This record gives sequence, structure tokens and C-alpha cells, in this order.
Amino acid sequence: MELEEIRREYTKGGLRRKDLSSDPVDQFNIWLQQAVDAKLTDPTAMTVATVDASGQPFQRIVLLKHVDRQGFVFYTNLGSRKAQQIEENAKISLHFPWHPLERQVHITGVAEKLTTFENMKYFASRPKESQLAAIASKQSSRISARGILEGKYLELKQKFEKGEIPVPSFWGGFRVRPESIEFWQGGEHRLHDRFLFSKSSDTWNIDRLAP
Repeated sequence: MELEEIRREYTKGGLRRKDLSSDPVDQFNIWLQQAVDAKLTDPTAMTVATVDASGQPFQRIVLLKHVDRQGFVFYTNLGSRKAQQIEENAKISLHFPWHPLERQVHITGVAEKLTTFENMKYFASRPKESQLAAIASKQSSRISARGILEGKYLELKQKFEKGEIPVPSFWGGFRVRPESIEFWQGGEHRLHDRFLFSKSSDTWNIDRLAP
């Protein structure tokens, strides 16, 4: 396999400034809806990048669960590696790779914990199996075998077979308040279109970036 030879042309069409919304969250919602309508696999999947105390970057994929002008929301185990790193350095990066549409969105911002009410509201909306899994898994901790995890899940399933499952204290969400949002659209001959929205006070500045 010759990796240098793997390439393709981007032919879905360009992106012009006149076609952009003046608000990047509105523009994001337009692209997200188009990704959903195109039946992309996991259109809400995003890479979340954080940095540990030594400056080592880490990335993982999580699902976007809400977006509005306040920010981008995801949920996790608050004892997980990502949550611990956010506790030390709240600066964060998100990336949406919508390859079939030849699009990417890159977001930088600051993460903050959601309120207890917001956590409870979303946790109650989750399928019971997902609620149990959130309690069973001590995310990012080392386990000797998958059977331990499955055993804990079955134990909890029996315990809460008929009762309501409480929101675990170690589970919750983060809202990423964006400071920059970049929209990337593939173009022919590698002449891609990139527009960067940068926040200044309560306004957004828009710049075209060279590909």
C-alpha cells in the first residue's frame, strides 16, 4: 500500500462568503441538518481534544447532545481523563469530520460544567441501558477483564429493574463556549474554502483563510 498515492479530488462545490450566515452557530446548524439529511453515519460525532498537565494532547470521539448560542454540549464521566484534564485546563477543541460532504468544522473554546438541573434533565431522557452503563463504567480506569464491567452492569440491572435510576454524582455534562469556529469546504485542485469566525466581545469577525 503506497500511502503517498492515496488522494482524491473534492468536487462537491465551493463555499463563498455571500453564502455564509453572519452567525456561526446558525451556519453550523445548517450544515449539521444537511449532514443529518444526507444520512451520514453519526453526524453528531465530534473529536474532543484536551491537554494534560504536561502539555500532552489527547483526543477522543463523543456525541454532541445540544447546541445553541451559549455553546456545544456533551456528557461524560466526571472522573474520566477528559474531565480531569478540563478541570486543569478548560481550553478545548472540537472537530466535526463530515467527509462525504467534503466538509469539516473546527471549534475552539472554553468548557464549563453544566448545572445539576441540566444534568438531571438529560440523564432522565436517556434509555435505561445507557443510564446503567454510565453507573457501571468508571471511565478511563484500568480493568482486568470485560467480564467485570458486564457483571457490574447486570448487577445494576437487577437492582434497578423496577425502580428509577438516580443520576450518579460522577456523571455530568460540559458546555463549550466557542471562541472561534472554522468552516472548511473541499475544493478542486486542493483550493479548499476556509472561513474563520473569531469572537470579539459580542460580535463575530469573519476571515477567509488560505487552504
